[in-house]
Amino acid sequence: MTSRATRSAGLLLFRHRGGALEVLLGHPGGPLWAKKDLGAWTIPKGEVHDGEDLVAAARREFQEETGIAVSADGLIALTPIRQASGKVVHAWAAAGDVDPAQCASNTFTMEWPPRSGQRQAFPEIDRLAWFPLPEARARILPRQAGVLEELERLLG
Repeated sequence: MTSRATRSAGLLLFRHRGGALEVLLGHPGGPLWAKKDLGAWTIPKGEVHDGEDLVAAARREFQEETGIAVSADGLIALTPIRQASGKVVHAWAAAGDVDPAQCASNTFTMEWPPRSGQRQAFPEIDRLAWFPLPEARARILPRQAGVLEELERLLG
């Protein structure tokens, strides 16, 4: 079993629009990601707490990072992926349709500017957007691209 510190869980929301499959991705917040776009977007996800059920963690993290509650009904389990850091991401897909402009993320604090002694708060996800799969493949973190391929296979 993977330790808590190296596990995260999240949800990949999807919808069909104009005959095309689209997915909802989040852009990481904070100054380190501000000028990054292609290969920088992610599924909303986060750390699994000790003893926490993986589905419960995925739903909690999605709600914290988007402000949207997703039911556990109808979730599609996706194969866990290993990120470059070694962290294993457990993900589920869920059908849904939300307005990204209405979403609100929780925040984190960090010292910024570096070595300034000042701490600033930043949203974990600074924006959400729907992308058709071809565009999503270019925008998502490379190690997470497998979830897009698997979702496409599962939905036919």
